[in-house]
Amino acid sequence: MALIQVLCFGEALVDRLGPQADYLGGAPANGACALARLGTPVAWLGRLGNDAIGKRFAELFAVRAVNTAGLQWDAERPSRVVLVQRDATGERSFAGFAGDRGLGFADQAVDRRALAAVVEPAFASAQWLLVGTLALASPASSEALTWLLQWAKTAGVALAVDVNWRPTFWDPAAPTESGPPPAAIARIRPLLEQAALIKCAAEEAQWLFGSQDPGVISAALSQRPLVVVSDGANPLRWCWGGQAGSLEAFAVPVLDTTGAGDALTAGLLHRLCAQPELLQPGLMGAGSGADVRELMRFASACGALVCEGEGAIDTQPTKAAVAAFLSGRPG
Repeated sequence: MALIQVLCFGEALVDRLGPQADYLGGAPANGACALARLGTPVAWLGRLGNDAIGKRFAELFAVRAVNTAGLQWDAERPSRVVLVQRDATGERSFAGFAGDRGLGFADQAVDRRALAAVVEPAFASAQWLLVGTLALASPASSEALTWLLQWAKTAGVALAVDVNWRPTFWDPAAPTESGPPPAAIARIRPLLEQAALIKCAAEEAQWLFGSQDPGVISAALSQRPLVVVSDGANPLRWCWGGQAGSLEAFAVPVLDTTGAGDALTAGLLHRLCAQPELLQPGLMGAGSGADVRELMRFASACGALVCEGEGAIDTQPTKAAVAAFLSGRPG
């Protein structure tokens, strides 16, 4: 069995787009499945209800060959169902949850000790830990994430943060398009200060840093991370090693944007696992600008292909599909 290269920690849930339209999702689960589809050995760490949704995820992870040694089962709390609204352009918003029986959802109750018992002996080979911010919204999952961050720092595992701000996870009464309040920003900030890679949407960048400029964001953090800012159909922008760049979004027929950003992040990590030298700006040569641009083209293609179908996971591309997509498009 291949050694695990990426750990994805956090929520696995159902996106409910209508009465008969339930799709497996959740950013960390999406990322794990996308990485596995691309051929990167990956593990998902998190907690599911011992219910039909949990069983569907177990089957999906088995089919995709996602390592589930860190999957915890909850006999009391259900797997989360997120109510999703989608407009005519495929853009979606989140309108609350379904299934809560009074104790919250399984993803909120990750057990730190059980997580440590699996991670420390099993995943020393990992190059990356991918997390979002939603685990910080609940005490137990926040405690588990805090431990995981310390482990990663000690073990020399690079941290990737896909911000994935969703106000209703923090406050069910919050407007669906509201930004993070100061208390949430204070809890998110330590993640950003440890990250080697930060991927965020343009509005998330504005909320957290007061700027959508990746160079401004990278310079605001002492470790000078690789920062990638996505903005839907607008250009993808990045800054790394003092070098800024942008890439026009690929034009595709958009049915559903759910999971596109997660696929983009998976594309970044897939290529960074294959080319770890890109993370060492002191070793970047004259061709490094072209190398980074090619990294961004690959990642952007992963996101674009997901938009052509419904749901976040079924349309995730293989490496061959990405190569075929890019072969007909100029660099």
